[in-house]
Amino acid sequence: MQTAAALTMVRDDAFFLKAWLRHYGGLLGRQNCYIVNHGRGEIVSDLAQGCNVIGIPGDPHKNFDMKRWRMLNNVVMGLRCYYDHVIVGDVDELVVLDPVAGIDLPEFLKAIPPNRVLTPLGLEVIHRVELEPDRIEGRILGPRRHVRPAPHYSKPCVISAGTKIARGGHFTQYERLHTPDHLYLLHLKFCDLAAYSEAMDRRNVISAATGAGIKEAAIGRHWFAESRGNDRAVFEAFSALKMQDGFEMGPLRRRMHRTWKKRGETGYWEFDCPDFDTQYLLPERFSGLV
Repeated sequence: MQTAAALTMVRDDAFFLKAWLRHYGGLLGRQNCYIVNHGRGEIVSDLAQGCNVIGIPGDPHKNFDMKRWRMLNNVVMGLRCYYDHVIVGDVDELVVLDPVAGIDLPEFLKAIPPNRVLTPLGLEVIHRVELEPDRIEGRILGPRRHVRPAPHYSKPCVISAGTKIARGGHFTQYERLHTPDHLYLLHLKFCDLAAYSEAMDRRNVISAATGAGIKEAAIGRHWFAESRGNDRAVFEAFSALKMQDGFEMGPLRRRMHRTWKKRGETGYWEFDCPDFDTQYLLPERFSGLV
């Protein structure tokens, strides 16, 4: 068995795909990276050379997210036949290990017992436009050092057990909660204002092509132009988040465990996902990691 594979689905998001490929291609080897190319875009095929690329039709559909996660669920379970762990998520989500652990992510995963689901702590990388005026051109961490807690992105995304993953990847039917110290999921959606605007332009076109409204489509409401708002105002608002001293994430993990419970009668498990009005400065040791 190989230690780990990484799996994502992408449609023309070159900025985030480049970051995904640098990260997982560098850590796991491109031969262990699996990319579902939604729409068979040439830019994805070109960037992902050396990876395992699965081309699928790109026809717009109001139940896009349901179909996407049905497919990803099945691919994860298939890959588990050949890998100890499968890391699955959106192309703008990266699982990272704090360098203070003293080992890299593959070494860390080799030591994890089998038949588990790991839930990294979610942190959203935010672009403080008034402090970091330059656009990202390569590595993200370093040029971007600010993060905010993102419980909604503390996703059970490192899979080595047979389980079902919910739409969006936010829940599984695995009944225990494993939140290893030093393990994080970085959500990159807001890491760069220009990249955000370009991605939202593409997503607005896709959602409009379905012909469905927000209430009729199984697509995140943020894909719809009427929910978008002013891009720069969204980023300028990050300055109002309360800066915290240090980088102590233990209390956030403990809160996840305190609120761990069944998600109604769905078979899934969850923890509370409050909105925090705080931000942190990533320690310098994270610079260049992504």
